[in-house]
Amino acid sequence: MKAVFPDFDSLGPADLDISALHATLPGIELYASSTPREARDRIAGSEILIVNKVRLDRELLAANPALRLVCLAATGSDNIDLQAARELGITVCNIRNYCTASVVQHVFGMLLSLSLRLDEYRRLLAEGAWQRSPHFCLLDYPARELAGLNFGIVGYGQLGRAVARAAQGFGMQVLVSQSLRPDAATDGWPGGEPPPVRMELPQLLASSDVLSLHCPLTPATRHLINAQTLRLMRSDAVLINTARGALVDEAALIEALRTRQLGAAGIDVLPEEPPASGNLLLAARLPNLLVTPHIAWAAREARQRALDEVVANVRAFLAGETRNKLA
Repeated sequence: MKAVFPDFDSLGPADLDISALHATLPGIELYASSTPREARDRIAGSEILIVNKVRLDRELLAANPALRLVCLAATGSDNIDLQAARELGITVCNIRNYCTASVVQHVFGMLLSLSLRLDEYRRLLAEGAWQRSPHFCLLDYPARELAGLNFGIVGYGQLGRAVARAAQGFGMQVLVSQSLRPDAATDGWPGGEPPPVRMELPQLLASSDVLSLHCPLTPATRHLINAQTLRLMRSDAVLINTARGALVDEAALIEALRTRQLGAAGIDVLPEEPPASGNLLLAARLPNLLVTPHIAWAAREARQRALDEVVANVRAFLAGETRNKLA
């Protein structure tokens, strides 16, 4: 049985235990990365494919009649033509809930860095400002406490709930948009915890001191944060996006940050990754903008869970079972 993983290094496997993968699929062909041409050649004749971001369109799927399973090493499936897979009888499965803790700590890592102005203070120390100060501390950039602030969440799934619990731990009031999930109003928190306050998106934007995005990218959510919605937000609010880059209109965000219409933003995802063609946010170099290279999911423990989930999906398929099936 030919099995191929054409972009294996996207999981950062150097510090992972990959023995279960080899035990489940002896002889699996592992490639660090693959260009579209390389992927086409390497995939040819395979029965099982494991991919992270390699694109599998209808043409490529149809060109591989032996293909039985495509296992995504990710939750998102926008790189796979699911309709074509269904028509061709190819099973597609993804992995879920493997990086929740990693994403939560990244959300608050960015929020704390921006709220405490850590980058600015680090720059002042590098310039020798503390050594020249007549006082025992520097107060050039006063920090803001999180306790008592409103933490708005768009997208109240597994990640949104976990972020909400962490926000409550900081003493923040959790607000959740109900515009994108009209059925979610009945959802409670596990363990008898108090449910969050729900409101329509415009009210949420106007009420939030911090806004964190955890919704999928759909036609309805593309550029959800744009010039119009940014005008609804507080001038000292912080926007955090660890979901999908295209949820945010980057030009509008830069303008809002430059004019201080928005307080700060922490962005972990871009519309094009890697940003080989350049990117507005990377070029902006604004002190109130923190950009990280899509690493919110990538703690070592989360990457190991991702690989373990992939193996579990493959084993289930080989046993004739259904697990995390998308098509």
